[in-house]
Formats: sequence, C-alpha cells, structure tokens
Amino acid sequence: MNMFSKFFKKQKQPESHEIEIIESDTKDLKLNKVSELEDPSINLTESVDIIEKNTQIIDKLDNIVDILKADSDFKILQEDIEETKQKNWLKSLRGGLEKTRNNLGKKLLGVFGGGKISPELYDELETTLLSSDIGIRSTKYILDEIRNKVTLKGLKDANELKDALKNILIELLTTIKKPLEIKDKKPHVIMLVGVNGSGKTTTIGKLTKYFQQQGKSVILGAADTFRAAAREQLIEWGKRNNVVVISQENGDPASVAFDTVKSAFANNIDIVLIDTAGRLSTQTNLMEEIKKIKRITNKALNEDPHETLLILDSNIGQNALSQLKAFDEAIGVTGLIVTKLDGTAKGGVICAIAKENPVPLLFIGIGEKIDDLREFDPVEYVNALID
Repeated sequence: MNMFSKFFKKQKQPESHEIEIIESDTKDLKLNKVSELEDPSINLTESVDIIEKNTQIIDKLDNIVDILKADSDFKILQEDIEETKQKNWLKSLRGGLEKTRNNLGKKLLGVFGGGKISPELYDELETTLLSSDIGIRSTKYILDEIRNKVTLKGLKDANELKDALKNILIELLTTIKKPLEIKDKKPHVIMLVGVNGSGKTTTIGKLTKYFQQQGKSVILGAADTFRAAAREQLIEWGKRNNVVVISQENGDPASVAFDTVKSAFANNIDIVLIDTAGRLSTQTNLMEEIKKIKRITNKALNEDPHETLLILDSNIGQNALSQLKAFDEAIGVTGLIVTKLDGTAKGGVICAIAKENPVPLLFIGIGEKIDDLREFDPVEYVNALID
C-alpha cells in the first residue's frame, strides 16, 4: 500500500488550500518544538521525546505533501480550481464595471448599431467617450486611430468599428500594464499614499493577502497617525491576515516607518507595507510629512522605498489626473492602484491616465471582498467594458 493510500484511503483528494494548511501546520510544529524546549519545566528526556515525536509527524506530513504534489490527478484538480477562480474573477470584473459599461458600452451600441461611417458618427463617438471620463487628449487619440484604421482597412459599416475601438483601447492601456516586481533582496519596501477616502488602508489589507498567497511574509507600518481610526483599522487588518503591525500611539509617522523597516530586517520579512496619512495636494504640511517619511525610510533601507504606490478612487474621474500630478511631483509615484471601480461610471479615467500621465497601473479594485483586488489586465478590462 503506497503512502497516499495509507493516509487518504476512502477520502476525497484534498483541495489546494488543504495542502497549504498541511504545510503551514508543519511549520507550526517546528515552532512549537522550539517553544516547548524553552519551557524550564520540561527536562532533557522529555525534550528528546518531543523532538522525536514532532520529527516523526513532520516527516509524515512532508511525505504526504510531496506525494500529493506529484500526483497527476491532483495537478489536474489544481488546474480546474485555477480555471474556476479565473472565470469567477471575470464575472466579478464584468459585474464590477457595470456602471461604466452601461455608460460607455450601451451608448456605443447606438453609435455602432448600423449604417454607414459618417462625420455624424464620429461626433456621436466623441460625445460618448468624453461622457465616460476618457478625457480630451485620449478621446482625440482614439478618434484619430479609428480614422486611420477606417482608411487603411477600408471599413465602411459602423458595426465594423466596434472591434477596431476595442483593439485601440487595449493598445492604449497596454502602455501602463506592468507587473509588480519584487526584488530578491529583503525586505521589499512599499509605501502607499493617497487622499482620505481613496481606500488606502483597505487596499493594504488586500495587498497583504495577495503577497501571502505568493508565499511572502509581510509586516505593516501604521504611519498614518493623523486620522484617529487609521491605526486601529490597520491593526484589524493585521489580525485578519495574521501579520505584525508596527504602530505608535501619537507617534511620529517617520519614526513608525523607520521602526517597521528595521523590524523587517531583524525578522527576515519579505514585504514591508507602510500606510501613510491621507492628504490633499493643497495640504502643504502633510505633503512635507510624506516627503519626510520617504527620507527616513531611505535611511533605514539605505535606498528609497522600492515602490511608492498612489491609491486613486475612480469615483473622482478626471480629478485623478491632478492628484497623480501632485503626488508624482512631490515624491515620485512608481505605480497606481485604482479602487472602487464597482461604484462609478467613470472607469474610463484609466484611459486618460494612460495617455496623459502613463504611470504603471498595477492593480484595480472592484469591490469590498479581500479577493476583489487583482493585477490590471488591459484585455480583461476592455472586454468587460465593451461586449
């Protein structure tokens, strides 16, 4: 009888999350072994027994994990699970972008509904794009590209323009698609900035889960000492994700950032996420404070934070461009996270950002659930917007 049959006879094959639990339990046993040996009430003989017992359990669990990972049926099961997750995400994305799709997609149906391509059609298309917060410059670019495709491909019917528009939007948005690259050198420090109400602290909680799913260890720094509930909110996210939160009551934000980075070094942590106080570009004192946080983090790290991510609330539409400009000039924004796309008809602002200030868009948020934050994919996004 092989090892798989011995331990799982007449039982269903465990799903991928069950394997993660087994591996996690293995690590916990190793930690428990050390803590038990440090207990002065346990003598040497008992300590040896503990070591032998835990080692046997660990070996058995490791064998089971290895067998399951090598099993072809289990690999197929994992692939099926991932495929289901992707389908669910696309469904959620489509649902999350419903307001923008209703504003843009349904109007486009009227524009492309039939008839010949005419100057009036271009006027209708321009009005539709502008009403979806795509912006003046990006709208002009899109119209120019469509006219070029009409000329080059000899398009005559309005309904032929739909695919042309989708391809143009995908090409435009691909210019700001960029995966978040994590350096091998630990820790990788990410500072998050944005105005109040943009969803910054909630996004940090979701990012924590994202990194944990990649097998990374995470520590959080509560450097938002300006908003009364910010510290407590981040601590709650730390509890949900079972990670350490460095904080100080009424402390200096830069000091919190410094302590968080140093703690990450001391504990060999992979990812540092530093929350900062929400601020407007007109609040000079707070903008200076965030510059100080970056300077002090540089001292702790011996270099600038690896990422400075700006959280943008999509509900503000074209105002996102002014926020991006202000923060970029002040501290140098390396990437964007656009949140709350499920609550707005202004999702077209991403196109405006791509044309006017093409800072990489790393993630988009389409809801409150912890899995509603995903890496930005232009093809998925455009297909969800335009049927």
